[in-house]
Amino acid sequence: MDTKITLSFDQNIIEKAKVFAASQGMSLSRLTEFLYEKITSTPKSYASLEDIPIADFIRMIAEEQVTYKTTAKSSKSLKKAYYESRK
Repeated sequence: MDTKITLSFDQNIIEKAKVFAASQGMSLSRLTEFLYEKITSTPKSYASLEDIPIADFIRMIAEEQVTYKTTAKSSKSLKKAYYESRK
């Protein structure tokens, strides 16, 4: 289930992030969700931002070693997911 949140970022960062997300075939919302999932999926605590493994992922992206691919969903599966979320 998706939940809406409101975030505030520097406009220049948002523009760059939108370009990056589009180049990966995803929305800025999905990119943000993907990054949050990466930093919260490990049960251990982190002492600082540098300890979070996402820094390695960002470095790999900057060096063009990682490609995040999405697949298009059929309209049938989208409808099914929508109706199931409304139950």
